Amino acid sequence: MSNAEHLANVMVQAFIDAVEQGIDLVPVVADSTSTAKISPFMQKFPGRVVNVGIAEQSMVGTAAGLALGGKVAVTCNAAPFLISRANEQIKVDICYNNTNVKLFGLNAGGSYGPLASTHHSIDDLAVMRGFGRIQIFAPSSPLECRQIIEYALGYVGPVYIRMDGKALPELYDESYHFTPGAVVTLREGRDIALVATGSTVHEIVDAATRLADAGVQAKVISVPSIRPCDTEALRAALSGCQAVITVEEHNINGGLGSLVAEVMAESALPATLKRLGIPDGEYAAASDRAYLRQRHGFDAASIAAQAEAMLHKAG
Repeated sequence: MSNAEHLANVMVQAFIDAVEQGIDLVPVVADSTSTAKISPFMQKFPGRVVNVGIAEQSMVGTAAGLALGGKVAVTCNAAPFLISRANEQIKVDICYNNTNVKLFGLNAGGSYGPLASTHHSIDDLAVMRGFGRIQIFAPSSPLECRQIIEYALGYVGPVYIRMDGKALPELYDESYHFTPGAVVTLREGRDIALVATGSTVHEIVDAATRLADAGVQAKVISVPSIRPCDTEALRAALSGCQAVITVEEHNINGGLGSLVAEVMAESALPATLKRLGIPDGEYAAASDRAYLRQRHGFDAASIAAQAEAMLHKAG
């Protein structure tokens, strides 16, 4: 793995490259220039960033207007405020009207740690899956992030990209190629399937290594593309495993765990499923990431322990 890189820096460089390649891209922020780390873009292209102030509804409406005027509009602000405050504008101005806006949900999940529930975004995937027409992605590494953004800027229509708020190490080599709908198997195994999206992919990679040391062969599956999702490929990847664990820094309802449960139920897959994340009816712990994940049972050590318990019970 290479040195870790913050995904917002990847995003900003992708924006700079896009404009230099002739894409008429306009970022819209809600007094979130620091969150978006967008200063290098502003220095290179003065006047191209629109800052509406702390007014997320106006941010989304402005982006929709820019898109209707022929621009490639991107919004960049913290995921909890984008999803909660501008919910109706996303639903109507972006999704229902099918405008060419790319929504970047920055610092998603529990990235803000001790700032607690006001700043945690643990329902964004559930909300976005409830809206029509919008594509939904959650990159797990800098290279994957870059490729998802490049795809999104070329795709005509609404896109939501769930961005982690911490620097992430690279998972892939230069041969990796992101495909919309992708289900990526990072490690083969027949005993149990570990499935994650976004930054929690790193937890299941680590958990699989721990399990291998204990004689358990875990299949590691990353789902960066929530919509579209190649559900047939997901079903095939899960087939043959007697147990499945999903992991996400999100409520266990409405996100990846629900997607996997739906695929398993509709395909009648004979495997036991356990969904890990923020439990039903709870808020995420107001703490740093390491404690938050340990507290809710989805850090690597907890995942490995629960996998062994599931297999012991099944055996």
